[in-house]
Amino acid sequence: MVKKRTDRQSAIRTVIRSESIRTQRALAERLQGMGFECTQATISRDIGEMGLLKTSDGTYVLPEDLRMKRMVHDMVVDVRCANNLVVIHATSGTAQGVAAALDAAELSDILGSVAGDDTILVIAADDAVAQEFARMITQLMGGGGGGGRGQ
Repeated sequence: MVKKRTDRQSAIRTVIRSESIRTQRALAERLQGMGFECTQATISRDIGEMGLLKTSDGTYVLPEDLRMKRMVHDMVVDVRCANNLVVIHATSGTAQGVAAALDAAELSDILGSVAGDDTILVIAADDAVAQEFARMITQLMGGGGGGGRGQ
């Protein structure tokens, strides 16, 4: 039973990150379409256990993603790619907190990060993942920075 819950919650993470889900019913229907047997009550328990939040537009978001988005928006000043490596520059003294938020989000194919005072080195599984990650960080920054330019 634990494995089923773990698999279902992993699927919830994937769905929440890739689609705009506004209701428990919509989430239950989406999971049922993926082959999970679940009721709205099951989904309600999962939402509580996972700490899902609702944004101002009414969509569900993972708390670790919301934290990451806020920290990147408020503290990151530049992002650059070099092959499968991404270098992120943050305001002085904030790099370790930003790196912790990125790590907590457990983004697929991001292998890890190393942070100093104002710089974070992120290691991606390959060049394409690094480029996509840099684009995502650039978007979270509000469109600024050098994300995805291969520099």
